[in-house]
Amino acid sequence: MASDIFVHPRALCESEQVGPGTRIWAYAHVMKGAVVGRDCNICDHAFVESGARIGDRVTVKNQAMVWDGVEIGDDVFVGPGVSFTNDMFPRSARMLLPAIVARYHGQAQWLARTRVEQGASLGARSVILPDLTIGAYAAVGAGAVVTREVPPHALVVGTPAQLAGWVCRCGAPLRGHQTASWGCPQCGEFFEEHRLGDVQVSHGSADRPRL
Repeated sequence: MASDIFVHPRALCESEQVGPGTRIWAYAHVMKGAVVGRDCNICDHAFVESGARIGDRVTVKNQAMVWDGVEIGDDVFVGPGVSFTNDMFPRSARMLLPAIVARYHGQAQWLARTRVEQGASLGARSVILPDLTIGAYAAVGAGAVVTREVPPHALVVGTPAQLAGWVCRCGAPLRGHQTASWGCPQCGEFFEEHRLGDVQVSHGSADRPRL
């Protein structure tokens, strides 16, 4: 590990793949084989399992659980108590049932992967089911249960999580200006909605670069 990584004396960091500037606080556990990027903040009692991958400048708040098969992009916020999952039909791998023994003999037969793309935010105590993607700059409301793909910039809330609006890159809810046109009251960016999950930002340029 880099010399400028801070690991609290009561934290357990077994991984050698932690980027410079990252801080790991009391009672957090980062297992061997987990990958954590630079300038991250891994808060008290968080757990990062072997096989999990966390990008740069990610905040993982207290009691969040990041399991094998979860990939978190840069600049993501993982709120307090967020729970990921990685098995669609879980059973105890120690069950003495031949079908279960066979299923858990190798990861390929049970591990379902999840990706959280750049800049997304996951609210406190939200539950993220496996085998889906949460799009860039999306926001998941506190306590939501995510059971399907979340489009980029989408705000989803509830159980199961449903589309409730759109959010800017800065995190502010977007306000509708006209049909399929949205503006940010906080930073002034404007967006055009072409179809569900396909949001385009306009800075007044002719090419209107995609987010």
